[in-house]
Amino acid sequence: MTLTAGRGPLSADPAGWFAPPLPDGAVYAEPHPRRVVAVRAGHPVIDTEDVVMVHRRGHPLSYAFRPEAVGDLPATPAAEAPGYVYVPWDAVDTWFEEGRELVHYPPNPYHRVDCRPADRRLRVSVGGTVLVDTRRTVVVFETALAPVLYVDPAHVRTDVLRRSATTSYCNYKGWATYWSAVIDGIAVDDVAWSYAEPLAESQSIAGFVSFDPARAEVLAELPLSSA
Repeated sequence: MTLTAGRGPLSADPAGWFAPPLPDGAVYAEPHPRRVVAVRAGHPVIDTEDVVMVHRRGHPLSYAFRPEAVGDLPATPAAEAPGYVYVPWDAVDTWFEEGRELVHYPPNPYHRVDCRPADRRLRVSVGGTVLVDTRRTVVVFETALAPVLYVDPAHVRTDVLRRSATTSYCNYKGWATYWSAVIDGIAVDDVAWSYAEPLAESQSIAGFVSFDPARAEVLAELPLSSA
């Protein structure tokens, strides 16, 4: 979703600008030369390399297919890609792109994750208890999103953290585990998250922890561009 999400160029609040400006509602579509397979009831119902990827503001990133590739699946014409159709994501049980199982929506070829060792201070406290205060951090830059600091759990008061039932999935980092802080018997839910087994592009933050500034007092020395 990078081009249309966050502060991407086709989002509602782009970080940069086009000269001359693009018209409102501009859509970007392009050939996506990767094998996409959709499985329903244990059987492939789409298996094609003739795919168009469509970036539309206010919509998840979408695949568009030739009508003959989708069989009897529900489909609607893709106005932005004449001769192609959209298939609802939930019309099948599982999607794959070049053998990788997908969750929520297709991965974006324009999305990049850079994990850089940093000398940026991170100080986090909950209820007056300091959970971390260090400059030994990793700054994670993701396309169109604000940078975020992660820290090795060796620098975190992990004794006050308890794993919560919350999980989430990122197409570029993998499955996240969430952590609640318990201070003097009072729990602050989902104050932090980590990726135990991140995807290849994010391996350098495996097991590292990041904190939610909406749930904890977070002082993070971030690049000025994130303001």
